[in-house]
Amino acid sequence: MKKVGFKRLALSLAVVLGLSVVGCGSQPTATSGTKTQEKIVAKFTHVTAPQTPKGKAAQKFADLVNERSKGRLEINVYPSGQLFGDKDEMEALQANNVQFISPSAGKLVSFDKRFQIGDVPFLFNDNAAESKFWDGEKGQALMKGLQAKGIIGFTTWPNGMRQMMNSKQELKVPDDYKGMKFRIPSGGVLVDTFKALGAGATVIPFSDTYTALQQKVVDGTIATFDNIAEEKYAEVLKYLTVANVNSLSYVVLMNKSFYDGLPKDLQDIVHQAMKEATDYERQLSDQSAKDSMEKLKKSIKVHETTPEERQLYVKAMKPVWDKYEPIMGKDLFEAAQKANQ
Repeated sequence: MKKVGFKRLALSLAVVLGLSVVGCGSQPTATSGTKTQEKIVAKFTHVTAPQTPKGKAAQKFADLVNERSKGRLEINVYPSGQLFGDKDEMEALQANNVQFISPSAGKLVSFDKRFQIGDVPFLFNDNAAESKFWDGEKGQALMKGLQAKGIIGFTTWPNGMRQMMNSKQELKVPDDYKGMKFRIPSGGVLVDTFKALGAGATVIPFSDTYTALQQKVVDGTIATFDNIAEEKYAEVLKYLTVANVNSLSYVVLMNKSFYDGLPKDLQDIVHQAMKEATDYERQLSDQSAKDSMEKLKKSIKVHETTPEERQLYVKAMKPVWDKYEPIMGKDLFEAAQKANQ
């Protein structure tokens, strides 16, 4: 009797363990010519609100993948830094603790300094030109270079071009900036940009910017339309210059080992869904910028830079271009300028 009882116990344990393996599986499996697919779950984390263009695009991407894979690949989106903050998400991606992130392009400078190409002032005319660059040969080559770091780089989702705001006077040409002081989100290219305009620049955290402007710690700031509207800068500033100084774009990234572990058909679904989500995000971003500017026109004085004025800015930025062209390569600068055509 004891032997029978032991055999039954052993059989029961084997069944339980077998079920546990099936329930916890996260990689595809195949058996004897008949494909069987366990459910694969991936996380997409980002730090913006769900209703932003990026937030909506991330959810659309997840929905498309979930639908077209018929539940074989489920992507769950975690917005507003629910899982990881701005500083931690890159490390989490490389460790495969999350599978998708979309940080600003500047976050990739530690991997390759050429990712700051979007920061170069007055290099890209608008969002469309920058997107054309990233979709082109040179932009995609930069993306492919991330694979050595265990990262798949897909594309960029524009947050918008940065504009100038201040509390003192209307800014039309480079000479108007002399002696003023602006808040910037980070150093590097932006410090050099304001130096070329004869203005000072101070790095102030995003969360402290409104107070710094209100208390006149700085005279103005550089920001996208979305940020200007969401942070209510028009309450404390009087003038907006629409100059399309440089861009703020997000780079959509995926963990390479996770990607490599997917069956070919799921990889194809991911690529197609990403393309559609990207088109969707870019349309939303453009519309959001237009809507924000129309609202701002009702509360502050708005100056839209003319083509002639823009050329004065480009001329003033020559020292900045001369400094960063050797770092990023003449070929990238030429590709960026070609994207404007």
